[in-house]
Amino acid sequence: MNVPASRLDEVIRILPAMKTPTVSRLFDTEFYAVETVAVKASVNLLIPELKKHGAEDILELPISKIVA
Repeated sequence: MNVPASRLDEVIRILPAMKTPTVSRLFDTEFYAVETVAVKASVNLLIPELKKHGAEDILELPISKIVA
């Protein structure tokens, strides 16, 4: 997902993660790309909350395997 810098902290606070989300600044903007792992059963409730807190361009991708 992409998140404006002004709302990054509030989005990070509601995100699940195995450790912490991955956050990368988007080139020449005031937005950040944020990646995390969420339990599939929670995604339908999580996405509306993320949008409410300013997240845009949200992608949901399946994970075939996690090796910790």
